[in-house]
Amino acid sequence: MIDIGSFIRKHRRLANGAGMLLTIALIFYVVSSPAIVGASASQRILPVYSVERTDKTVAISFDAGWGNEDTEELLDILAAHGVRATFFVVGDWADKYPDSVKAIAQSGCEVMNHSSTHAHFASLTTDQILADIRACNGKVAALTGVEPSLFRCPYGEYDDHVISAVNSLGMTAIQWDVDSLDWKGISAQEITDRVLRSVKDGSIILFHNAAEHTPEALPGILDELQRRGYSVVPVSEILLSGETYLDNTGRQWAK
Repeated sequence: MIDIGSFIRKHRRLANGAGMLLTIALIFYVVSSPAIVGASASQRILPVYSVERTDKTVAISFDAGWGNEDTEELLDILAAHGVRATFFVVGDWADKYPDSVKAIAQSGCEVMNHSSTHAHFASLTTDQILADIRACNGKVAALTGVEPSLFRCPYGEYDDHVISAVNSLGMTAIQWDVDSLDWKGISAQEITDRVLRSVKDGSIILFHNAAEHTPEALPGILDELQRRGYSVVPVSEILLSGETYLDNTGRQWAK
């Protein structure tokens, strides 16, 4: 951290009139320089929050970890709009609702990994994290024939050792940049307003498969996204191929 008082004392000859303005400008440049901020942020290991796209493409995702009342209805809504999405499922949920896991895959949507037990991963050792992820991968693969390539952290919680563990399995950790907050029980209109206000090219939108008002909100959201010219795809299809990097907001860019 820069000691501004010390900086100014060492440069008293500049601390007059235009010299003072130049000094202050220099201080703010040093503090907020993108190169310096980027160097600091680059020390963190991030999941993908969004993707830098040159086309109008967004991804829709659902976390499935508790109830199952709405999964069939959500799949019907997606199909009616010609849209495929990604369902991040918890292994314990897959054990309870194997037919729903199969139905998701058979609809053309993706079934990806949301952990086996929905534990707080930051409190686990690396070996425990790897065992948990592999357990969920095995359950999904047994039901769908496809092993997940994407992972979403339970509770959206992570630190460097969590993301490093995910990466070591050749998987990609996925977060989101548009949170519907549907799990809070807010109204369909509030869900709709939140999503449509925040969405942009390359957004990854978060819903839940058992939230009270998501089935009511989803048709209007899809209608408006399509009216705006967006293509809505599963998460794996919004990610960039080839060499990429993440900026300090978790946005994926092509190198």
